[in-house]
Amino acid sequence: MSELSVEKDNWKGTILAGLANYIDSGSIVSGAAALALWQSMYGLSDSLLGLIAAFGPNAIGAGIGAMIGGWLCDRLGRKRIYQYDMLVYAFGMSILVFAVAPWMIVTGFLIVGLAVGADIPASWSLIAEEAPDERRGKHSGAAQVLWNLGPVVVLLMSLGLAGLGELGARIVFAHLVIVALGLTLLRRRMRESRRWEETQAEEYANPPISTLFKGQYVLSILGLVGIYGFWNLWAGTNGLFFPYLMETLGVATRAQSIAMQCGIFSLTMIANFLIFMKYVDRVDHRKMFLASAIIHVVGMALLAVFPLSVPIVLIHVVLLGIAGGFGAQAFFQLWSAEMFPTALRSTAQGLCFAIVRVALGVFSFFVPALATFDFTVLAWILTGFLCVSGLIGWFWAPSNAGKSLEQLEAERHRA
Repeated sequence: MSELSVEKDNWKGTILAGLANYIDSGSIVSGAAALALWQSMYGLSDSLLGLIAAFGPNAIGAGIGAMIGGWLCDRLGRKRIYQYDMLVYAFGMSILVFAVAPWMIVTGFLIVGLAVGADIPASWSLIAEEAPDERRGKHSGAAQVLWNLGPVVVLLMSLGLAGLGELGARIVFAHLVIVALGLTLLRRRMRESRRWEETQAEEYANPPISTLFKGQYVLSILGLVGIYGFWNLWAGTNGLFFPYLMETLGVATRAQSIAMQCGIFSLTMIANFLIFMKYVDRVDHRKMFLASAIIHVVGMALLAVFPLSVPIVLIHVVLLGIAGGFGAQAFFQLWSAEMFPTALRSTAQGLCFAIVRVALGVFSFFVPALATFDFTVLAWILTGFLCVSGLIGWFWAPSNAGKSLEQLEAERHRA
């Protein structure tokens, strides 16, 4: 497989695979932008809001989809999964476009979550396996740029269409249906991962899943779930509920809250490009991650220490936006591809992703009531999650810059 390291960058393949991130984040934020609107239209209770958050693309739905889709990716190939799951996504999102009752919102978000979850391990594995060894981090970073582009586009559309009310939300959902259908057509000509194809010719092409719970692999799962899981409890809550919380608590208008959240994702996208993509293949991963973790903690602690106000929230936006560009989200995609063998890579990614998203789903169920009762308590809890993520990274985070996937696997066997 050494010839992969000297090939030209297949940026087209990376972009087409990475658009799964655009679809994922776009789904989460489009729901967040519509959350307050749905509550006023249908009189949704805090419990139902939590249910929508828990079972949508932000949490449990995506987790279940990732676990099933990841296993199928390793058995059937990456291409079969990412080629067709966007059709399922388009169906689920179409239900949201035409939703006229709460049950349609819940159903649509569940289907969307399952489809998004299945696509994530397929896309992330493909990007890592097809990228040149010395630029694997850069290609993974490009997918993260797309992850942050999704919310920017969705939020700007929501802001521009805010005057249309319910129709504006439907148009935002419809644009994601169009992207999913277009992506299905464009992916038809993508090639299968050559690393995966090579594993199918080996004697033990499909090792048992129990392999992941032995030796270095189980330590990798614990490290990844710890770092990304606690960070995602903050990120998922912030991403889905930020506009709702700002409006409900009277800190900002709907337009202002959407604009501030758009600022977070825009800054993160810039940091993805200027910091993560530029340096990740050349610097110590652990040090880069820790720098991001510290900024995350400081930025979130501001909302816990000081009374909520627009200036404090703006400082929070700047710090968290920049730190997000080279932190847990970007490294989770990269490390989860590097820490496992090709035959089990997508299964492991799907398992880690499922644990993280299901945990977020459970927590999301309680967020609306907790925020309404005492936002300061919620802010301290989220700050604590970021501290735990950073501490786990301090002790566990690897640094694999420049090493091939085969070299990393050989090192694990020696260990």
